[in-house]
Amino acid sequence: MLKNYIKIAWRNIWNNKLFSFINVISLAIGFSASFVIGLMVYYDFTFDKFHKDGDRIYRATTQFISPEGTDHFNGVNALLADALKQDVSGLENVSAFYTYRPLKVEVESRDLVFKKPNHVIFTDSDYFKVIDYNWLAGNKATSLLEPNEVVLTQQRAESYFPNTPVENLIGKILMYNDSIPAKITGVVANFEERSDFVFQEFISLPTALQSDLKSMVTNTIWDSYNSDAQVLFKTLPGVAGNTIQEQLDNLSKSRADKDDLADGEWSRFYAQPLEELHFDTRYGTFDYSVPQASKKVLLNLGIVALFLLLLGSINFINLTTAQATQRAREIGIRKTLGSSKKQLIFQFLGETFLLTLLSALVSVVLAFWLLRVFAGFIPSGLNFGLFANPWIITAMLVLLVVVTLLSGMYPAFVLSGFKPVSVLKNRLSSQTSATGFRKGLTVFQFVVAQVFIIGTLLVGKQIDYLMHKDIGVNTANIAYVKLPWNDAAITKKKLLKNKLATIPELSTISLGGAPPASMYINSNLVEFSKDGETIEVLQEQRFGDATYFDLYGLELLAGRKPINDTIKEYVINETMLHKLGFTAPEEAVGQQLLMGSKSYPIVGVMRDFNEKPLNSDIQPVVFVGDIYRDWFSQFNMLHFKIEPKTQDLAGTLEKVEDIWKSVYPDSDFEIQFMDETVANFYRSQQRTQKLLNWATGLAILISALGLLALVIYTTERRIKEIGIRKVLGASLMELQVLLCKDFLKLIAIAFVIAAPIAYWRMHIWLEDFAYKTEMSWWVFALSGIGMVVLALAIMSFKTLRTAMRNPVKSLRTE
Repeated sequence: MLKNYIKIAWRNIWNNKLFSFINVISLAIGFSASFVIGLMVYYDFTFDKFHKDGDRIYRATTQFISPEGTDHFNGVNALLADALKQDVSGLENVSAFYTYRPLKVEVESRDLVFKKPNHVIFTDSDYFKVIDYNWLAGNKATSLLEPNEVVLTQQRAESYFPNTPVENLIGKILMYNDSIPAKITGVVANFEERSDFVFQEFISLPTALQSDLKSMVTNTIWDSYNSDAQVLFKTLPGVAGNTIQEQLDNLSKSRADKDDLADGEWSRFYAQPLEELHFDTRYGTFDYSVPQASKKVLLNLGIVALFLLLLGSINFINLTTAQATQRAREIGIRKTLGSSKKQLIFQFLGETFLLTLLSALVSVVLAFWLLRVFAGFIPSGLNFGLFANPWIITAMLVLLVVVTLLSGMYPAFVLSGFKPVSVLKNRLSSQTSATGFRKGLTVFQFVVAQVFIIGTLLVGKQIDYLMHKDIGVNTANIAYVKLPWNDAAITKKKLLKNKLATIPELSTISLGGAPPASMYINSNLVEFSKDGETIEVLQEQRFGDATYFDLYGLELLAGRKPINDTIKEYVINETMLHKLGFTAPEEAVGQQLLMGSKSYPIVGVMRDFNEKPLNSDIQPVVFVGDIYRDWFSQFNMLHFKIEPKTQDLAGTLEKVEDIWKSVYPDSDFEIQFMDETVANFYRSQQRTQKLLNWATGLAILISALGLLALVIYTTERRIKEIGIRKVLGASLMELQVLLCKDFLKLIAIAFVIAAPIAYWRMHIWLEDFAYKTEMSWWVFALSGIGMVVLALAIMSFKTLRTAMRNPVKSLRTE
């Protein structure tokens, strides 16, 4: 019986090659998208799920709370770890660590130097009590207790000492930045599963006192927070997270200023559970080189995959029910010969399963292709090897069964419901309900396609708006290089600036800190007294010399620029002006801002500029000279403008690099352009646009294939009618209208439904931006007109051929 079902199923597939091909391709597209997106979801949701006692592990983060809202910060202060050990009960282990960025590490025994090793931290032995590693060499209990000790991961050890047994590495010396020796006391295995704990080198915490992090590690100011300072802790078994959070709140409030607390302003330490680490974009992960995963993005990806699968299934349902009358006689005979409705349903579901299985096999090839297409969108560790995972295989099989039932159940019931007497007497009903159902599904297809089209157009319009909006800062032809932090002598920096001034292609050169618009953060809290009231403002600082203002085109509204880069004078922006309670720029000039125990004069007010991506509003910003020069220079970047008429850009940059090497021979030359910096603000949105472009294209393709198949079927059914109409004098245009009007009505209905849905969804998406484009009427009109034109092109492919057919041949058609 099963063999007979398979033979019949294959014969029906073979006899309807075109429709079978459309069904297979439609479902294959949906399957491949689902497989790839399913891999992405599985990949991200399985991060750090393998840790022992993972439900008891937390990271401490900081929330700056005020009546205006809450700001989130991924770092803490240097005092928190000891405070947790003393003042918070219910903790099993507490570990502090500090991220470190050495310029180089020398393997003394091999006389090799590795530049800028990443994922290096200073920490203590308690770190390995919170995060459990498999130790390959060394002693977990005694490592990192003394200064100048280091533990390596197996991967980093193999990089420094290839082909060397790990047990032979104990006692070998690494030299960091030519001045910090560290003896290897342990080697741990890298995690076999996915983890956000990407650290490769663990240097004992006392060693940090020999590094540039000494001031941070020894900082005794409670209100001093740094993103490099991190704290992990593990609770005792049975201790709830909210119990720890209550104690953290009490600890935070006990150290807060009483007046600030009364005004609703305080810094709160938040216990971030390990399970939130991978997705909580408020605090980030420990690997800043890769975009953080987002549950919202994964949810939207899942919705895209679901709709693509639904579109493919709709094609199958529509084509199968449309062809029902062609199989009516077969069904009538089978029922007459004793086949039950259950057997017929089983047969039709078997045919559906066979087509679905073929689609799944084709989708594997398409999935390979999609993984390559989205190589820049998906995480680097996500590859086709995950398909061997038992959970993934099980999910694929379940999806295969679900799609089979979704696509085949309704057609199976329709076909098996034919009455044999009516069928054999050619008295089959017109199946009005089935026709209406097909029309409803077709409308749904085009609703989805048009929502995707409108969304794609609006996302593209918003990104274009973001990329071209005037942010109040010059970006064209401006570049900057980061100066080596370990060679902070201001004399060298000025020497570099003076040498670059000899290059005729460079017009303006400036020493300063971060560019005006960048992701760099350098903020502090200042106070201002007005009418007996103290106003506190968290301000973002930008440092620069006298030419910084002119280079970036910052506009002065009142007062003057700082006289030079050593006088501690502030130029504030308009947002800062309003925060201080002033309305006119002139009112603020001459006022004093208090920072710590020192006061600084406001000498000018500058026009607002967007210092961060346009997702967020403009924050209080101040421009100031090198105010910490007595112990640390804030001038850590050199900025310059390249003349627009420069023809040999590569040659000019080569001259800049040669001068750089003459001043800093041991430091890498890494140049960045301002327009690229601003463009990188919107990498996430650009990836979304690329994904949406592909999803829209696939949705249109599936819908177009379904429309083409229905048009072919409909016109084939009406060949004799068309022949009679031609004999009676119908024109080609009249026949074209006759064949197309019903489908165009469905597209019009779909547009009426799709437009408000797209408007609502895109309105929600645009709410994430402080600056947004308009949802112009022409975007919706373009979508509707484009879909009509596409549909006419698809329909004309078949209807014109049918309408132009010789009526004699049409009338002979049976």
